Amino acid sequence: MIGNFSGKFDSAASSFRNGGNGVDVEAVMDEGDRAASLAGGRLTIDLDAVVANLRHVEAATAPARVAAVVKADAYGLGAGPVAAALAGAGCRDFFVADLAEALDLRPHVGGQASIHVLHGLWPGTESLAEEAGVTPVLNSLAQVRAWAELARKRRRRLPAVLQLDSGMSRLGLSDDDVAALAAEPQGLEALDVNYVMSHLASADQPGEDVNAAQRASFERLAGLLPARPRTLANSAAALGDPLTHGDLVRAGLALYGVAPGPGPSAGLRPVVSLSARVIQVRTLPAGTGVGYGLTYTTRGTERIATVGVGYADGWPRALSNRGAAWFGGVRLPIVGQVSMDSMMVDVSALAPEALGAGDAVELIGPHQSVADVAALAGTIPYEILTRLGHRYARRYVGGASAQGMRA
Repeated sequence: MIGNFSGKFDSAASSFRNGGNGVDVEAVMDEGDRAASLAGGRLTIDLDAVVANLRHVEAATAPARVAAVVKADAYGLGAGPVAAALAGAGCRDFFVADLAEALDLRPHVGGQASIHVLHGLWPGTESLAEEAGVTPVLNSLAQVRAWAELARKRRRRLPAVLQLDSGMSRLGLSDDDVAALAAEPQGLEALDVNYVMSHLASADQPGEDVNAAQRASFERLAGLLPARPRTLANSAAALGDPLTHGDLVRAGLALYGVAPGPGPSAGLRPVVSLSARVIQVRTLPAGTGVGYGLTYTTRGTERIATVGVGYADGWPRALSNRGAAWFGGVRLPIVGQVSMDSMMVDVSALAPEALGAGDAVELIGPHQSVADVAALAGTIPYEILTRLGHRYARRYVGGASAQGMRA
């Protein structure tokens, strides 16, 4: 954990202080840090924790290789710094959603890493992918044929992954597609198929019968094609179902410190801390309406703090009148509607001098995890992480941050 981020912004030094233990996490700030400190919130990403979580998944799934899923800007945490830290720790396999993400990622992981594009390639982009050394995940006969045609033109085999639809009905070669490939094995001769893969629809529910059905379907379909290494497991399956490990597991959510399901994940380290700055504190008499629509009315004399984070920063509007911030171990309920750029919290439980303008409250940290926020908002941790906005002052600690990397 990256300390208790319900501390204060030191206005004299324009630095963010860790109020839980009094440690200043930015003793010396450059001009970029000074500008960033003007933001309404601070998002801290612990790259050492990301690497520790990689090691945890590796230990749980050995001898399978572990690939890092860094699509959607590493689930919103910054694909460049995150992937660089993972590559520095020896990770050599990365998965992204599309070719644009792959091209952006390449400088951060080096030329030897394998970058797999889950969506495959848009028609006409095959040459660009080949020049960048990108490996497409081929999801249709059209994608297979276009990639194989380029391989024949280049007079060399091109790397690929074949995705099989084992029952999720999202992406992948259908039963009929696989049968067509099996009937014409020469159609794959131009390709160096690194893996055949599929994806489980209910991996976070290991007891569901559909998981066994999908495993069986995957094995059946893969058995119709030339033997290749197999990859089926995401984070939840990797940590919860050893039968899915195969030759490669694709770790995403677990790398970012969030338990992906009910499986053994106690060894995961939190990666994210989020704090928000107080804009002002005011004392309101009983019967005063608060926020848009006046959906909250003070029950007595209450002190209400307005903090500078709202739904434009990715803080869910669904937390209106139900979520909370924290300060020094004290829960501060959100009152009224979460606005675009701000929200209000009830700080009546604190001493009047405890919290003022410029101070910071914890939104994600030791008292409230990403999973806690997701549960309160009625969504999933993936959505909370990927929505965290770029208006926050971002700080990377550990890992690649030693080389001064910033998102």
